[in-house]
Amino acid sequence: MSFLQNPVFWTLFLFLVPLIIRVPIAVALGFATITVVWNWDMGYNMLSYSLYGGIAKTPLLAIPFFILAGIVMEKVGIAERIVALIKQIVGDMRGGLAVATVCVAAFWGAVSGSGPATVAALGLILIPSMYAAGYDKAFATATVSVSSGLAIIIPPSIAFIVYSDIMQQSVGAMFAAGILPGIVVAFFLCVVVYIISVRRGYKGEPRGSLPVVLKTVRESFWGVMTPVIILGGIYGGIFTPTEAAAVAAFYGLFVGVFIYRTLTFKILYAIMVETVVSTAVVMLVVACAGLYSWLAATVGLIDTIAGALLSVSESPVVIMLMINVILLIAGMLLDANSIMYIFLPILMPIIAALGWHPIWFGIIMTVNLAIGQVTPPVAVNLFVGARLSGLTMEQIAKPAIPLIIAAILAMIVLCVFPELSLVIPRGLGLL
Repeated sequence: MSFLQNPVFWTLFLFLVPLIIRVPIAVALGFATITVVWNWDMGYNMLSYSLYGGIAKTPLLAIPFFILAGIVMEKVGIAERIVALIKQIVGDMRGGLAVATVCVAAFWGAVSGSGPATVAALGLILIPSMYAAGYDKAFATATVSVSSGLAIIIPPSIAFIVYSDIMQQSVGAMFAAGILPGIVVAFFLCVVVYIISVRRGYKGEPRGSLPVVLKTVRESFWGVMTPVIILGGIYGGIFTPTEAAAVAAFYGLFVGVFIYRTLTFKILYAIMVETVVSTAVVMLVVACAGLYSWLAATVGLIDTIAGALLSVSESPVVIMLMINVILLIAGMLLDANSIMYIFLPILMPIIAALGWHPIWFGIIMTVNLAIGQVTPPVAVNLFVGARLSGLTMEQIAKPAIPLIIAAILAMIVLCVFPELSLVIPRGLGLL
C-alpha cells in the first residue's frame, strides 16, 4: 500500500494542512475525521453518536459552570476587590506590585480555571495600575499574561477536568495534585519579576489609612472565600468537583446580587452570552478532538508514533525531555484542550510502559501547556494582553522571555521531584 492510500497518512495530512493555513482547530479535526472515515468506510453513520458521547459526560459539566463562575466573579467586581486587597498588603515595597500581580493571578486561577479569562479579568485592572506606578507597560502586560497561565495549574482547572476525563483519573486527585506545583511555579515567577523590578526601581503604591485598609479587607472577604468554598467543599466530601462548579457559579451570583449589589439584568445577560460562547468553543473542540483521537487509534497512528518515541531511547529522562519539547512546540500552535485530546492517546502507552504516575504526568503536561499559552506564534494569553494594553505581540514577547524561562525551570523541578505533585493527594487519601 502506497502512502497515498494509507489512512494513517491522510489522518495526519488532512489535519496538519488546514491547521497550517489557519483553519480553526475544531474544523481541522472534524474535517480530517469525516474525510478519512467516509473514504475508508469506517462507519460514518456512527460519527454523530460518537460526537454526542464525547461530550455527554458528567465530569465535563464542570467546564461550563467554572466558565460561568469565572465570568460572574469578574463582572460583579470580585476581581477588582481582590486586586485592591493585594495592593494594600504589598504597599509601596520595591517590586511589590509585580509580585502582587503573580499572587493575584495565582489566586484568581482558583476561581477562573482559564488562562485567557484570567488575563481578561485581571489585565483591565492590573496593567493600568502597574503603568501608573511607573512600571514599563510591556513588562506589566507580560507579567499579567504569563502569570495568568497559573490558572490552568492551580485548581479548579478546566485542563485538569479534560485530562481526568481522557485518562480516567479522579478530578479531585488532579485538583489536589495541582496545589503545590502551582505554588512552585508562582514562586519562580515571583523571584524573576522581583529581581527585574528591583533592578529597574519599580515600586508599588502607598498603603491607605487604617480605615481604608479595613474597608478593603471587609469588601474582599467574599472573594477570598471563593476558593475556600470550592476546594474545601470538594476535599471535605460535601460535593463533587462538578457540583462544586455549580456552587461556585451560584455563589458568585449571590455575592453580586445581595452583597455587592452590582449585578443588573444587563450585566447578567452579558454574562450568559459570554458563557455560552466560551463554552461552545471549548466543547466543540472537545467533541471534534475526541473523534480525531478515536480515528487515530483506529487507523494505527497512535501506535506508530508511540512506538517511534519508545524506540529512540530506553531512558525515561530522554523520553520525558522529548515529550516536553514536543508539547512545548505543540503549545505554540494549539490550545491546551486540543493538545490533550490529540497527544494523550499517543502518550498513554508510553506512560504505562515507563511506569509513570498518571497524576504526576498530568501536572507536568499541564504546566507545559500553561507555558504554551505565552509562547508565540499563537500565545493566546499574550494576544489577550496585547489587546488590553494596546501593544503588539512583539512588544510583549521580549519582556515575557525571562518569565517563560522561570516557568520552564519550575517545570524541571516538578519533573525531578514527582512527590511535589503527589504528596497532597496522597495525604488526602485520593491516591
